[in-house]
Amino acid sequence: MSKIIVLGAGVCGLAAGMLLAHDGHEVTVMEQDSTAAPGTPQEAWDNWTRSGVNQFRQAHFLLPAGRAILEQELPQVAAALTAAGAARVDLLSVIPPAITDRAPRPGDDRFTTLTARRPVLEQAFGQCAQATPGLDIRRGVRVTGLTARGKDRAPHVTGVRLEGGEQPGADLVVDAMGRRSTLPRWLEQAGSRPVPEQSEDSGYTYYSRFFRSSDGRVPDAHAPLLTALGSYSLLTLPADNHTWSVTVYISSRDQTLKRLRQPDHWTRLVASSPMHAHWLDGEPITDVEPMAGVLDQRRRLAARGQLLATGVALLADSWACTNPSQGRGITLGLRHARRLRDLARTHLDNPDQFAAAWDELTETELTPWYDDTVAADRARARQMDALRNGMAPSAPDPSLAAFLAATEHDPDLFRAFLECQAGLTTLAGILARPGLLDRARQLAGEVPPTPVPSRQQLLRLIG
Repeated sequence: MSKIIVLGAGVCGLAAGMLLAHDGHEVTVMEQDSTAAPGTPQEAWDNWTRSGVNQFRQAHFLLPAGRAILEQELPQVAAALTAAGAARVDLLSVIPPAITDRAPRPGDDRFTTLTARRPVLEQAFGQCAQATPGLDIRRGVRVTGLTARGKDRAPHVTGVRLEGGEQPGADLVVDAMGRRSTLPRWLEQAGSRPVPEQSEDSGYTYYSRFFRSSDGRVPDAHAPLLTALGSYSLLTLPADNHTWSVTVYISSRDQTLKRLRQPDHWTRLVASSPMHAHWLDGEPITDVEPMAGVLDQRRRLAARGQLLATGVALLADSWACTNPSQGRGITLGLRHARRLRDLARTHLDNPDQFAAAWDELTETELTPWYDDTVAADRARARQMDALRNGMAPSAPDPSLAAFLAATEHDPDLFRAFLECQAGLTTLAGILARPGLLDRARQLAGEVPPTPVPSRQQLLRLIG
């Protein structure tokens, strides 16, 4: 079998390493951070730091599509998460009140997930990866560049250079270093043309706080996990061991609402929502933690129909990352890792074929999710900014508006909507289904407005 080097020991790098090692490849994961995964979930939460992971202490949720991949492909990780106290969450638990048909449907289990705080999730992955035969994890290793042989302006990568001079070779180098990856610069140093990159600030600032239950009960959801409330949104996420997070996110341009970094302002705002106030009924275990400067970013190792390099693959956030409001990052990364394993079974002996197939697969199967997420987040940011400036938000697309309204009345259309929320089908894919929009237009009715404080009331709350 082949020698494969994975750069980065985050969740998706370790997932790829385990999947490839299970197939018999000789896999080495190289990680600059010298700290191994702690021995217990509590140690991970209390003491583990991951400076390269911007949202390590922020709200986290594994979508049902990600849970399904774990149970199918990495059952040892799913078992470790269960043993660590991960929460099992059913997205169908919050059915709109106008839907009276609450009978189960075949396939409803696809809306269930297993989720935990990010340090606890990474601890489970780390412990399972360390126990995987054929997977060598080298921590505290600084990679300084690539080794390559020339192919005009599309070099073939043959391995990596380490600080100290070592040059381990590989049949494939997988970049799992995340959005800050230096691989594009290394490729240029090896003779490649510049790597195309789209990048923009997502426009959001997050304020998150974690809670622990005082009586062993986690609050029931009375509203969707992510709820838009005028010029801000609330995100409430169950986690492991009777903990949960509450996140307020705003437009980064809303200077007034940045007072929410102060716990009393933040608490008054959350308490003002009748559907969410009960999520404050626990013991706070963190301060209000802000996060800003989150990028929507995408790279591609091809330009104008030409490959920029062979012998290398961009994976997960190294390929594309989006702001985390819809929680798709790790789920898309796990899907990407599984498809990398699949392609390695058939194309790895031909670097040109592998590079072309990996680019096509990524563009066909993953890029629609990136585009879908960025479009939704841009629309929400425009809506927030309009409300902040005292303007009426622009009207939504009529077809989309009809579909969203109909999901409040029809159990099957609601499940179709949940397919998008669960990371199973893009919104564009759902809306393209034959007859769906016709049915939505027939059923769409008035949706009771969600109680939202006016801008003036909001400012008084945090004043």
